[in-house]
Amino acid sequence: MGKRKELKLEIHESGKTIKSQKLCGTNYPVCISFIVVNEFCERFSYYGMKAVLTLYFINYLHWNQNLSTAVYHAFSSLCYFTPILGALIADSWLGKFKTIVYLSVFYVLGHVVKSVGAIPSVGDSTIHIALSMVGLILIAFGTGGIKPCVAAFGGDQFDEEHTNERRKFFSIFYMSINAGSVLSTVITPILRGNVQCFGGDCYALAFGVPAILMVIALVVFISGSGMYKKSPPEGNVLLDVCRCLGLAIKNRWMSSKYDSKRKHWLDWAEEKYPKRLIHEIKMVLRVLVLFIPLPMFWALFDQQGSRWTLQATRMNMAFMLNALLILMFVPIFDVVVYPLIGLSYQHLELGGHNKTITVGINHNGHFHECRETFTEQKAYSLVLHSKTSGIVCQLANNVHIAWQIPQYALMTAGEVMFSIPGIEFSYSQAPANMKSLLQAGWLLTVAFGNVIVLIVAEGAGLDQWMEFLLFAGLLVAVCIIFSIMAYFYTYVDPGELDKLFPDKTVNEDEDDLKKDQTDDTMYLNSIEKSTNM
Repeated sequence: MGKRKELKLEIHESGKTIKSQKLCGTNYPVCISFIVVNEFCERFSYYGMKAVLTLYFINYLHWNQNLSTAVYHAFSSLCYFTPILGALIADSWLGKFKTIVYLSVFYVLGHVVKSVGAIPSVGDSTIHIALSMVGLILIAFGTGGIKPCVAAFGGDQFDEEHTNERRKFFSIFYMSINAGSVLSTVITPILRGNVQCFGGDCYALAFGVPAILMVIALVVFISGSGMYKKSPPEGNVLLDVCRCLGLAIKNRWMSSKYDSKRKHWLDWAEEKYPKRLIHEIKMVLRVLVLFIPLPMFWALFDQQGSRWTLQATRMNMAFMLNALLILMFVPIFDVVVYPLIGLSYQHLELGGHNKTITVGINHNGHFHECRETFTEQKAYSLVLHSKTSGIVCQLANNVHIAWQIPQYALMTAGEVMFSIPGIEFSYSQAPANMKSLLQAGWLLTVAFGNVIVLIVAEGAGLDQWMEFLLFAGLLVAVCIIFSIMAYFYTYVDPGELDKLFPDKTVNEDEDDLKKDQTDDTMYLNSIEKSTNM
């Protein structure tokens, strides 16, 4: 049986009638397949480049570990702060489709420049550094700019009554993100280490493959152009929002006790701005306030690639899933962890089941010897303590790596229940002209989560086990706070705005809306909570 596609007529705001194709008699638009494939290729491109980035800094640009780490984290932070710029361009100027296309071009150029900078024959070290930095900046603005637009654009393709299908789309969308991430993290380090070019590791190829994937992502996305719903931008939304907020704060601050009371502090801007804009801002602010505790989840989640990985190096890795663990950990350790911390492992040939080996330690100009017995097929961490009598050697506890499975399983379950509903929630509760803006707000929680990790790791000076307890305790507290905030949150239907405010520019008389005033802050009808947020 072949796939059957149903056609549905839809009229864009421009007045042009197009045919919306559905997949196999379902309510899923055909065009979302282009969006999902685009996201898979884009994530492969991003994480593939990032998997070898630190090693490139250290071994190719010959930077020290501190500088490499600083630039790496600066780049990562920029990638999650630039979504605000992408949302502003999409909602206020170009629209989501054109924003994705244009910024993807910058994205591709960034990868190309980065690849050229990894060719030894192109200039000297100064040229290589300059090309690398230009490439990373272009990539950061490209990936950050399209982040809030792609998810929101995918949600736009569904009819308002197909909320269940849209929710499932966000789950598929998130799966494509992780699929691209996993494959690229494995493949690009192999390309870098196993393929030789220009007399050494082939960084040009390792960066070039992600560039090709980004070109494919752009071509696939453009291929579905004729099937997409493309909502036009509605002016400089962010500027209007800022001006409205400023005027409301100013009028509220300068008001006297003789002035008439307002039901909400934003209502002090009604003298200049339409009620519709004020209500849209109220909707966005209520969601952003709900986002305040969320960075703590990402602060714990993102430690899987740092603290949790280092924890695994100290454990006994003899396990029935050893082959799988090797496939998972070796590329990550070789490319990211070891270069960051300056750690190198040496495989010891024991010549039998076990062997006593003497390890020489040179500490502050003094030589010390540690004599320990090692057994085959086990991983050891040698802990050194400096005392007045000299260096004391001690093997770390022999804890089986299988004990990490519960924490990874729980964190993965938490990610599924947290991130996917979070994307859908951000989309469903945003006004039509601010959906990309609110998606950018959601991505900012990731950026601030990484900032929390940096502050604690660099400033607190705690032992690793104390950091684990600190983050666990903070996340428990945040869960309680967020649960209370979410309990009192009232879901709204942004579609009601068109019924209450048919004219987006005229400031309606107060009497026209009295029949709709069921809440002190929102004139929208509440709806049943439909996400697992």
